Amino acid sequence: MALAKFEQIKQHILARIESGEWKENDRVPSENQLTELMDCSRMTARRALTELVASGVLERSQGLGTFVAGLKSQSSLLNIRNIADEIKERGHGYSVKQLALSQVRAEGAVAISLGLEEGSPVFYSVLVHCEQEQPLQVEERYVNPQMIPDYLQQDFNQLTPHEYLSRVAPLTEARHTVEAVIANEQTQQLLAITAAEPCLQIIRRTWSRKGVVSFARLTHPGSKFSLGGHLTFSQ
Repeated sequence: MALAKFEQIKQHILARIESGEWKENDRVPSENQLTELMDCSRMTARRALTELVASGVLERSQGLGTFVAGLKSQSSLLNIRNIADEIKERGHGYSVKQLALSQVRAEGAVAISLGLEEGSPVFYSVLVHCEQEQPLQVEERYVNPQMIPDYLQQDFNQLTPHEYLSRVAPLTEARHTVEAVIANEQTQQLLAITAAEPCLQIIRRTWSRKGVVSFARLTHPGSKFSLGGHLTFSQ
């Protein structure tokens, strides 16, 4: 059965975002342009754009047009950014230590989060991201090998997993939870903190257009890290 015209338009837009042809903040064709390009009514083009805006793939700017959105969590409105870029934008030195990169078995929450059967192979990495040579984040990540088959061939001393995943499987959705935790002994050592210091931990799942890509635990020392956001309320 042929896709409805508005779904064809959505797939057309998503394919160009996933291929990297249209990047974050690039302007996408207007309703009038899509009407001509896809041989459809303006109402159909408007529906396709509206649904992609609602899902967070696109964003509208009043008077300027519609653009490819940055990846956002739909539940918390917190931007998901490359930690290396955040640190460099503060004018600080960034460095990283890759501690693990291997294949393991998906168990418990990992299998459920990635939509895999218990015991299925998954790719696993552990990195410590540092700011001014001080550890700021322990990143423990499980990656779906069906989505990212070359993950284990990467050198994450050269680019972050976030940067690599965004490049090879542009992310379309993310969900995360944030909680205060007391880190286990190994994580305390990696973050160079005492057992008494609370940590801020983000549990995050990310999707591309084809399915779940990764499940990550991001742990930060509470004394060095905070989360913020900006909310706009309609009058």
